[in-house]
Parts: sequence; C-alpha cells; structure tokens
Amino acid sequence: MKFLFKWLFRLLLLAVVLAVILVLSLDYILRVVMQHNIRSQTGMEAQIGKFHLGLIEPVVTIQNLKLHNPPDFGGTPFLNIPEIHVEYDRAALLNNQLHITLLRFNLDELDIVKNEAGRTNIFSLGLAMPTKESVAKGKDLAGFKKKTGLDFKGIEVLNVSVGTAKFIDLKDPRNNRTQTIGIENCVIKNVKTPADLAGLAVLVILRGGDVFNPIVAPTGWR
Repeated sequence: MKFLFKWLFRLLLLAVVLAVILVLSLDYILRVVMQHNIRSQTGMEAQIGKFHLGLIEPVVTIQNLKLHNPPDFGGTPFLNIPEIHVEYDRAALLNNQLHITLLRFNLDELDIVKNEAGRTNIFSLGLAMPTKESVAKGKDLAGFKKKTGLDFKGIEVLNVSVGTAKFIDLKDPRNNRTQTIGIENCVIKNVKTPADLAGLAVLVILRGGDVFNPIVAPTGWR
C-alpha cells in the first residue's frame, strides 16, 4: 500500500509539473503553430516575436509580426506589424460569435511588390479591396463565417496606426518609391462591415500618393 501511495503521489506531482510546463510553453507553441499555418496557407514566411493568449483574461497579443513574400516575389518583405492587440467578449465567443471590444493594430510598413512577370503581390494574395456590391450583399461577412464558423458581431473600438508604404518593382527598380503615411492612433468605433473602414482607406490612399496606384482597382471603392 505504501509503495502504491508513493507512485500515485509521484504521478500526481509529474502531472502538476507537466501542466505548469504546458501553461508556460503555451504561448511558444501557439506562436510556432501560427507561423506554420501562415506559411502553409499563404506561402509566405512568417516571423512572430511574441505571442500571448490570456488564459484568465480574454486577450490575444501578437508582437513584431513580419511577413515575407513568396519566391515569385523575390522573398521581399511584405508586412511589418509591431503589434496586434485584441480584447474580445468571451461569452459571445462561446456562442460562436466574434465580438471584439478593442483591436489595436499597428502597421509599421507595407511593401507592395510588382514581380518581373508584372503581377502585384496584393492581388496575387487575393487581398484586393472589397467592392460596394460585396458589402451591400454581405458577401464579406458570409465568407468570414464560412471560413471561421463564427458570426462577426463587430469591433467596439478600433485603434489603427500606419507608418510607411513602399512600392517595389523587381523588373525596374527605378520605379521604386517610399511614402510616409503617418497615421497614429486613429480611433474608429462600432466597426461592423468593411464600409465602416472606407474613411480610413481613403485617408491611407490619399497619404500614400502614387504608391497605391497599382492596387486601386476599378471595382474598388469609388
């Protein structure tokens, strides 16, 4: 009996140690998984400096996220995001609803790359601007639910900062240019559809000068 008690105690102690290690390693494991998923789904290399998922508080924080374009765009930089901070409604999430109370998004640099075949990375990744028709018919939100299984209920407070934008022409570097956007802590409340971001999009495009000319498609916001 004493022998059995000792082994049960040791197993319990081992379980506690493993649980502690798992909790301490959870952020690291999720960071590695996220980097792998980004690469498998987009073909882009991803580097995440820090990932934190709150176990008690409903918070997700990503710091120093850097994405690099696929080989057909020379492996050039694509996005440099110092911070994505999300606070969400846990009760809503349990009901398959995504209700974000605060989203802080800091985009330090966006690189638009035109490869030697004349293709632009934004369009190749399917990131073209939403059209008025798709918003009016709710296609964007329907697509979100199909991919995630969640009903998007909106963002109460969105805080956006945008640093610089670059255009890189791999075929003719003489066309390369850099533009400072310089948006700091632009706060938008009650975001429920892409239409609620139209004002921010216009501001970014206006400050971006001719850097954004290759991605302002005829079917975009007009």
